[in-house]
Amino acid sequence: MSRLNPDGVDLDTAWDLHPQVSVRPEPFGALLYHFGTRKLSFLKDRTLLAVVQSLASAPSVRVACETAGIAAADLPRYQQALGTLAQSSMVVERSS
Repeated sequence: MSRLNPDGVDLDTAWDLHPQVSVRPEPFGALLYHFGTRKLSFLKDRTLLAVVQSLASAPSVRVACETAGIAAADLPRYQQALGTLAQSSMVVERSS
């Protein structure tokens, strides 16, 4: 069961990029393409790209954000952005 709330993803759970999603870094951020749903998402923030790319190796979203240098005051914005990516299945909660 996915841990989404009105604020976005649960910061203390582990998430991954969906296995069917390809990331193409761009000067403005990145393009994410989901081969299963055929959806395209634009990341207009290179810091968010750093978070998305570090999700697989981080034990939680909070740690991925800290690794990307996100200050505690900015966490809600990134939490909500990751929630939007989760709603479109670009990122998924890690099963174990």
